[in-house]
Amino acid sequence: MKNSPKKPVAIRICATLLLLFSPSVFAYLDPSTGSMVISAIVGIFASIALALKTYWYKIKALFKLGKKQGNAPQEPTDQG
Repeated sequence: MKNSPKKPVAIRICATLLLLFSPSVFAYLDPSTGSMVISAIVGIFASIALALKTYWYKIKALFKLGKKQGNAPQEPTDQG
């Protein structure tokens, strides 16, 4: 069985021709479609912000574990 290099080229040519000669489509987008798109964009940004916040606290906790536990400043005692 030989691998012919012509097959991927033929597929690319057919795909390009289909994209170039596609018919026009007339579609109606009602007003609620715009608000749906805006809601999706806001939801994506909120999800990204929440994921960053979650991972930020996990990374911050990792660095806190690496510090020594006894580094708290001690108050001078008055033994006078």
